[in-house]
Amino acid sequence: MRPPRGLTADEAAAWAQVASTVKPMAPNLPVAASEAAASPPPPPAFERPAKPVRTTPTRPEPPRAAPAPTLDSTWDRKLARGTLQPDLTLDLHGHTLDTAYTRLMDGIDQARAMGARTVLLVTGKSRPVAAADRAGARGAIRAKVLDWLAASRHHAAIAAVRKAHIRHGGEGALYIVLRRMK
Repeated sequence: MRPPRGLTADEAAAWAQVASTVKPMAPNLPVAASEAAASPPPPPAFERPAKPVRTTPTRPEPPRAAPAPTLDSTWDRKLARGTLQPDLTLDLHGHTLDTAYTRLMDGIDQARAMGARTVLLVTGKSRPVAAADRAGARGAIRAKVLDWLAASRHHAAIAAVRKAHIRHGGEGALYIVLRRMK
């Protein structure tokens, strides 16, 4: 427990001014019953408020995201080991954001038309960039791909998007697993 810090000069002056306006209470003397009934009750004595109880702050639990669409264990093993051979590879290196978007949408159209199940999307590694710099900075395409896929006409046809195995590009590529055509 810390000792009291004492009053600053300003606080002491303010306290002295307040104390000079206070009239001391008369000492507790026996009072006749008739006087006690006629006089108002004495003001309540000042009580120091109880010290607040310190509790350990609890961190709010972060909102849980909806679980990612899952694949069966065979798919997950093939993707994790890199033994899966993609049916189609789309390389977006050298594209602007506009041409990369068009190439991605056309490539998924092509993959769906040929009945492909897996697309290897080579985007390049993502780089931390400010939101304002995402239009032309390196890593801009990778930063936009998931948003493009989620908002595209193909979103219902996509079963999963996973990071590629190192043999297929690792951090610089993604697997897009398409749902089976009906």
